[in-house]
Amino acid sequence: MSALVVARGVVKRYRDFTAVDGISFQVEEGECFGILGPNGAGKTTTVRLMAALSPLTAGQITVDGLDVSRQGRQVRGRIGLVPQHDNLDPELSVWQNLRVYSRYFGIPRPLAEERAGELLAFFHLQDRAGQRVETLSAGLRRRLIIARALINAPRLLVLDEPTTGLDPQARHLLWQRLRQLKAQGVTMVLTTHYMEEAEQLCDRLIIMHEGRVLAEGSPQALVERYAGREVAEVHLAPFQDEAPVLSRLAGVEGLSWEKAGDVLFVYARGQNGLDPTLLRGAGERVVLRRANLEDVFLRLTGRGLVE
Repeated sequence: MSALVVARGVVKRYRDFTAVDGISFQVEEGECFGILGPNGAGKTTTVRLMAALSPLTAGQITVDGLDVSRQGRQVRGRIGLVPQHDNLDPELSVWQNLRVYSRYFGIPRPLAEERAGELLAFFHLQDRAGQRVETLSAGLRRRLIIARALINAPRLLVLDEPTTGLDPQARHLLWQRLRQLKAQGVTMVLTTHYMEEAEQLCDRLIIMHEGRVLAEGSPQALVERYAGREVAEVHLAPFQDEAPVLSRLAGVEGLSWEKAGDVLFVYARGQNGLDPTLLRGAGERVVLRRANLEDVFLRLTGRGLVE
């Protein structure tokens, strides 16, 4: 594989506020690359910089060999952008939204109509072609937005939190379509704060917080590095001290822990996992489960509310 996107030392400041603080990464051709982070981490700013929609303060980003600072128009012609917020024209039909958008790229009408028909079929929207957008459900609108982003056959599809606000059924249906696109060789950059979404779709990802990259790797590699194999959640009784619980685990190799409110999280890295008998009756409730990407995310970005 070759790198389709290369970002080096990227900085974006808005007066005294630094939204992106010297990040570097690259996106390989044919992969789904994730950008995870809490609200305000700099995810949307990063994709706007990548799509040549906002000027860099410092650093460099190239997309398909084009410099976004000097060749922004060409970059935008090679990207399909799915924004976080719905920006469809509600008074036009599904078909008209695709046709109007195709004109921005100078696509000949016969080719635009051919692509529109293929995309509507792919996203199961062909029966809705004549409907006005304002009559569609949120899930159907998101599918149309992604279809619209593909009308110019982009080299890179950028999805900024594409399933925010969708119900579980609509979200899973959209994941199926995105997996199909990846199987067809479409390169994708996905921003999200849904851990399951990242695990379902991403080959590699970075975790951002306060404009910086905290970690990079495949979802499984990050779980093994930062959370291990298993996690025990010990729900402590009111005013219960965690010290006696931790004393039960003294001598067990590969353990780490952290406390958040009234819950003690114990992370086990050993091949044999954690012996559940060691924590029997340790608190009001003990939950033993496999480690996941959410554990990594919370360990790196913190468990408090981020404004």
